[in-house]
Amino acid sequence: MYRAAGWHEAETQWFYRSFAENVRNEPVFSYGTLQDAIVQQRLFGRTLDGGVADALPGYRMDWLEARDAAAVTASGIVRHPIVRASDDPADRVPGTVLRLSAAELAKADAYEAGDYRRVRVQLASGAEAWLYEEA
Repeated sequence: MYRAAGWHEAETQWFYRSFAENVRNEPVFSYGTLQDAIVQQRLFGRTLDGGVADALPGYRMDWLEARDAAAVTASGIVRHPIVRASDDPADRVPGTVLRLSAAELAKADAYEAGDYRRVRVQLASGAEAWLYEEA
């Protein structure tokens, strides 16, 4: 009866496990390695479902030559893309909006730490999403 209701047994104690932490309601605009299935598996333990194509206006893409060693290990890539705000409103960076849980967003923050900072942006579609930009 307890198992059917979502309760789990740990030795002689029963506890309820909430699945709220698995709700994937954090939109992240990815223009680089977070789109890679291998990186997703290493960071989140799963391949993210699809994603929605979008673009980031007013930014341009560049390359980060020296990256945190842990991020290089996770991605297998030494040279990572990075976006920077541009003075040219015609500039835009193509990418994908991924949906992460709060726990996955924290893992992405740890992966991007040091080299990037997370900010909220408005995309070409009008949707808002998190963006990892140059720190």
